Amino acid sequence: MTDRIQVRISEQPIEPGPLLQGHAASDQGGQVTFLGIVRDVNLGRQVSGIEYEAFAPLAENTFKAFCQEAQAIWGQDLRATIVHRVGPLGIGDISVAVIVSTRHRAEAYEASRYIIEELKHRSPIWKKEHYSDGASDWVQGHALCQHHHKVQAWNEGQGARNMTQPHDHHHQATRGHS
Repeated sequence: MTDRIQVRISEQPIEPGPLLQGHAASDQGGQVTFLGIVRDVNLGRQVSGIEYEAFAPLAENTFKAFCQEAQAIWGQDLRATIVHRVGPLGIGDISVAVIVSTRHRAEAYEASRYIIEELKHRSPIWKKEHYSDGASDWVQGHALCQHHHKVQAWNEGQGARNMTQPHDHHHQATRGHS
């Protein structure tokens, strides 16, 4: 259901409040909001700002594709919103907002994680970091991130298992989990 999926590339600052309105539904019990924030250090280098470039039509189609994949895994009632900034951003600016809502919180967390990881790996978005020493570099997604080993371990462990098999919360509840 693409009407439950909203995606866009934006040159404007991201305001999370209005994005949440599309997720207020009585059938949604869990909502996860992820905001990617421009930080001041990456890989030990002092960052002064970043800029993003994207081929917007392809990026938006790619966003829709992995949101539809998430719906296929966690249910057609899943709602997803992605807004990604392009252009120059300063420290503390929001670079990306991902909002996911589902019937249950576990699916919301898992689907949100799936969507942001797919965004980092598959989207035609390019990031250039500017450093306080005046240098700048184009950087890859997870290939250069310090936390890559944690993401990989998560994908190989519980995360990968959960992404391929939706939870049966009624069964879990009988085991004492909520």
